[in-house]
Amino acid sequence: MNRTFSQIQRLLAGFCTFLLVGSICFVSGSVQANQLPPGEYDRIGRVPTVTSDYGYSPYAGGRAFPQQVFWGDTHLHTVYSFDAGASGTRLTPEDSFRFARGEEITNEVGEQVKLSRPLDFLVVSDHSDFLGGFEQILNGEPPEILEDETVARWHEGVNSEDPDVIHETTLEMIEAFAQGEMPEVIYPLSEEDFRTAWQEEVDAAEKYNDPGQFTSIIGYEWTAMPNANNLHRNVLYRDGGDKAAQILPFTTDETENPAKLWDWMQNYETTIGGNVLAIPHNGNISNGMMFAETQYNDDDPLQPGAPLTQDYAARRQLWEPIYEMTQIKGTGETHPLVSADDEFADFEIAGWDTANLDMSLAKPTDPAELKEMYKHEYARPALENGLKFEASLGTNPFKFGMIGSSDSHIALSAVEENNYFGKFPLDFPSPNRASDLLQSSEDGSLNRYGWQFGASGYMGVWARENTRDALFEAMERREVYGTTGPRMVVRLFGGWDFTPDDLGRNPGDVGYAKGVPMGSDLSAAPEGKAPTFLVAALKDPIRANLDRIQIVKGWLDANGETQEKVYDVVWSGDRTPDANGKLPPVGNTVNTDTAEWTNTIGAVELADVWEDPDFNPSERAFYYARVLEIPTPRWTDYDKAFFGDDWCAEAQAEDPTACDEIPLTLQERVYTSPIWYSPATVAMEPTPLPAQPVENMSDEDFWDLIIQQVEKHYSTK
Repeated sequence: MNRTFSQIQRLLAGFCTFLLVGSICFVSGSVQANQLPPGEYDRIGRVPTVTSDYGYSPYAGGRAFPQQVFWGDTHLHTVYSFDAGASGTRLTPEDSFRFARGEEITNEVGEQVKLSRPLDFLVVSDHSDFLGGFEQILNGEPPEILEDETVARWHEGVNSEDPDVIHETTLEMIEAFAQGEMPEVIYPLSEEDFRTAWQEEVDAAEKYNDPGQFTSIIGYEWTAMPNANNLHRNVLYRDGGDKAAQILPFTTDETENPAKLWDWMQNYETTIGGNVLAIPHNGNISNGMMFAETQYNDDDPLQPGAPLTQDYAARRQLWEPIYEMTQIKGTGETHPLVSADDEFADFEIAGWDTANLDMSLAKPTDPAELKEMYKHEYARPALENGLKFEASLGTNPFKFGMIGSSDSHIALSAVEENNYFGKFPLDFPSPNRASDLLQSSEDGSLNRYGWQFGASGYMGVWARENTRDALFEAMERREVYGTTGPRMVVRLFGGWDFTPDDLGRNPGDVGYAKGVPMGSDLSAAPEGKAPTFLVAALKDPIRANLDRIQIVKGWLDANGETQEKVYDVVWSGDRTPDANGKLPPVGNTVNTDTAEWTNTIGAVELADVWEDPDFNPSERAFYYARVLEIPTPRWTDYDKAFFGDDWCAEAQAEDPTACDEIPLTLQERVYTSPIWYSPATVAMEPTPLPAQPVENMSDEDFWDLIIQQVEKHYSTK
């Protein structure tokens, strides 16, 4: 074996930390808890080196911590996804990467589309199931597939010139997949066709990856939805095509059990020596399954499975470090039925809080049952339940950072309010897209309309450089946040000694020195102290001013019950909270006739140091920041202004009040990843290491794999 001294150092450091969990000491004054000990951890990053004197330049002097936010979308579909193709998408992964880099693209109806600013990174996450197979239906190739009545009908439907026929065909195909009723003549794909399509996806990502300038991350969506209850995950690769192409993506043809996806991920890393993570999304249409308190039931997915275990919790935290909380199919932070005291809890939930993905299973009508279901669908109550499981199991299964992405199925990440091109081609800008009826339950009692889709979202990543390695490391350590659209620069640090004197132009200098960033854990509470949080936000330079910064706290009380509270920390203007502590609204300058607003209210930037006034050192807790803009026009208002009297005319001709409930304004927002507090250090069981080299693996690669597994273990701490 030819291992360098550096590798030996890394290996010894890793094994020592296995033996000394809970007894790691840090430099005096640091509150880096549950993070990596010193060592050359070049895969997942290391605790930033901080000093009190960097010299004159605020951008130099050996700063090892992230100083830049990179913006991207980790959830995008092209013609390679069967539902996107069925609805009319013909753009390819290459078109997606070109668009994200800032190029102008012509869509399927001949309209020119371009972003206001390029993105820094993109994941094309086409469905692994039937990957690239839509073209078989579109082209009727091979001819024998048309002997199947269903496939023949789909072939005719997707080639129709009637948008309504295309729409009906799309819904039928999605429902067939959701209910496990895809025709056997086309599903699953042959291994040869699957491998060809996957290689084309990988090749496109490799072609457009330009380290330091634009990062194309290889990925796919694993589209589990038992009985159309959404359990989707996007799988992202840190690796290049040389590794990613070696093993075909996991599909739901094998299972819809998320734990089996984690098995696949472990096998990929063990066999290939690569690095992957998964991002769940749309718990809001999972009918309580996304954050269930039991494991997946393979015999009957709609019934509770085995109780959660420490091993399950550790694996889920390991493989799923972040959660996509806002996208086109709604925002899933919380719900008014769960968070009754949160005046902003109703944001972009309409239409998605009544049924599952295809509306085949309605949610309960009893308020108590419905509230209980929501607690297992939305991010905030899931974070709260995670504290309960940490107390009982020793590990938190729902310890995730929060992000946004689009889930666009038009191959374009076009989700700015004034540049929103819809989820499917059928939702391209038109006078009646807001009022169009898009989905209904079988009995017609539940409906989803075009206006209920949201122009959201993107992901902000605090990383040292725009490369696959740096971005992936940031995602694994959860130093990320989600936005519904605006590219605000937001910092959140937690510690025990922040003071107002620490507010400055570069929060990172003091933030990393005295505390931990979003996505991290606080250390044990010093005697008599409450945690302090340094939070700062700078408006998107081409967007609206800021209304306020809030801290959302969830905790586990002495009775084992979860609690939550939203604190207004800092706000614009000279507003004063009322006797109940409620801050008056910031105001509204939107002219809904012209879709214009002014920045005569709000603030360009907001920052403060906040101390938890209700802290109990014996109670587990989490804290995340929510930053709100002033009100601005929603995409529906931009449509109204653009199309004039034609807007919503068809629906209003039948019912003059048909469009009255369509919202025309909104307050865009950012959600940071949480910072957690635990009254005691909770150790996670080590990730199992291979007992011997995998077949055909060199000794050098074997030791690299062991080092990787040690590092992977500590990336969750």
